[in-house]
Amino acid sequence: MFRIRRTILSAIALASVVVLAACSSTPATNSKDPATVSKTATTLPAELRFGYFPNFTHAVAMVALEKGYLAKRLGPKVKITPLTFNAGPAAVEAIFANSVDVSLIGPNPTITGFTQSQGAALEVIAGASSGGAALVVRGGINSVKDLKGKTIASPQLGNTQDVALRYWLKQHGLKTTAEGGGDVNIVPQDNGTALTAFESGKIDGAWVPEPWVTRMVAEGHGKILVNEASLWSGGKFVVANTVAATPFAKQYPAAITAVVAAEMDAVAFIQAHPTEAKALVNANIKALTGSSIAPANLEAAWKNVDFTIDPLPATLLASAQHAHSVGLLDSYDLKGLYSLGALNALLTRAGQKSVTVPAAVKAQ
Repeated sequence: MFRIRRTILSAIALASVVVLAACSSTPATNSKDPATVSKTATTLPAELRFGYFPNFTHAVAMVALEKGYLAKRLGPKVKITPLTFNAGPAAVEAIFANSVDVSLIGPNPTITGFTQSQGAALEVIAGASSGGAALVVRGGINSVKDLKGKTIASPQLGNTQDVALRYWLKQHGLKTTAEGGGDVNIVPQDNGTALTAFESGKIDGAWVPEPWVTRMVAEGHGKILVNEASLWSGGKFVVANTVAATPFAKQYPAAITAVVAAEMDAVAFIQAHPTEAKALVNANIKALTGSSIAPANLEAAWKNVDFTIDPLPATLLASAQHAHSVGLLDSYDLKGLYSLGALNALLTRAGQKSVTVPAAVKAQ
């Protein structure tokens, strides 16, 4: 389990009891009764509570909602309730509290939610986005050896970018500690604060996701020292995936298929109509946060992110291994995290290649 859970996971641990109780109180389905199986497979919920973040890396969710793909796939009898979260821990707590049915979240909150609930709370059903993270530094820093004694920001202790930064430094012989000590001082802070600190010279760089990479280069006059895509095979690594609350997924498999199909529609739209997709997403972000991304920054950042239905499970598994390597994940068992039956059936039907899941995270 993550050592960093003191601030957020006490609530998660308490909420886990709610989830586990809900799981135990759900009437069991008789898998041998054809009528029961048939009814379960086709039944839709009265409401789908669908979560995402007001960040363009969650564009798949925004497009699925705004273009009506979710409504079309679920049908007129299902009420769709969009819910927005500012960070992964909040979304995970909502899943534990039975307040959201499906949500886009990052890989490390996914790992945390799964391990804290002992695999009972959530499962990955599809992808959302890949790429778009980098280490941006000030002038004068030209190699990893120049980082010794410097102060570098990450969004949150133990989050996806924080783990990537610590693991990369370890690979190059530089030590870090969770308290900010070691050869490189890592100071976790939200991305907006990091940009301000970078501009004022209080930090020497930051490992951040888009659009903050682009903003730190454009507004903070920084430069990219490490593009994280260069560290992964094929340049692909999961930034956001789609998870479902496991009790909901078991009760309403038809709804899971509908959600995945709607997200496939959204990915196809984004790829075919990028200009319209960018405008739609930026308008949605402004409506939710009160401010939009500057068009030039959005244009530059968008190129660095790949919107994909593939959850890239091997990269999430690698991230968990990296977190363990740097001491931020004591132990983990991710067996059963991925439940891609609906996704692979839809991909096969569309004549596309199905997603291969490593045995270490494959559903039994």
